[in-house]
Amino acid sequence: MAGMRFKILPVTPFQQNCSLVWCEESRRAALIDPGGEAERLLAAVEAEGLLLERILLTHGHLDHVGAARAIADRLGIPIEGPQVEDSFWLSRLPEQAALFGFPPCQPLQPDRWLDAGDEVYVGLETMRVIHCPGHTPGHVIFYSPCHQLAFVGDVLFRGSIGRTDFPRGDLDSLLTCIRQRLFPLGDDVRIVPGHGPLTSLGQERRDNPFVADST
Repeated sequence: MAGMRFKILPVTPFQQNCSLVWCEESRRAALIDPGGEAERLLAAVEAEGLLLERILLTHGHLDHVGAARAIADRLGIPIEGPQVEDSFWLSRLPEQAALFGFPPCQPLQPDRWLDAGDEVYVGLETMRVIHCPGHTPGHVIFYSPCHQLAFVGDVLFRGSIGRTDFPRGDLDSLLTCIRQRLFPLGDDVRIVPGHGPLTSLGQERRDNPFVADST
């Protein structure tokens, strides 16, 4: 993929897809959803010869944010995202860690809250922010129109959708966002979900049992 590249680095017992994304021209990079294993993530950045310049968060669940503060503080880089409604979850990281048996994790305040229409930068590359509540109220995705690529967190998976049985989850909102905010981006858009294999919006429109056109 000319201009921008990415590498999937599954982390935590939940095998969450942390994405190392970088600009080929500048060799500057971002980590999307560093949920844990900070040392391994930093080693991957170093192995690619990249300069990590920011952390991007799709939402506030522990398996997506658990290593964000440790990495940001070590390198002196900003944390951007999610949307402010997920302060509900980020303030509860200590309880999340205790509940799921993760290492202790302090409440997190990003350097920049994101909202619909904002842009985030990876070197010379730009991604658009789309607010997609439902799995969590402040969930965002990062979409590159130039590369027809979207990092969608836990909104949409291959053959499934994000859970909505957590506090402040909303199934109707999630389904509406997928159909009205993601599918119009186009069938050719590849998506990197928060868990599991990559897919495309076209594939999910055809045969995802939750949101396919035939449902």
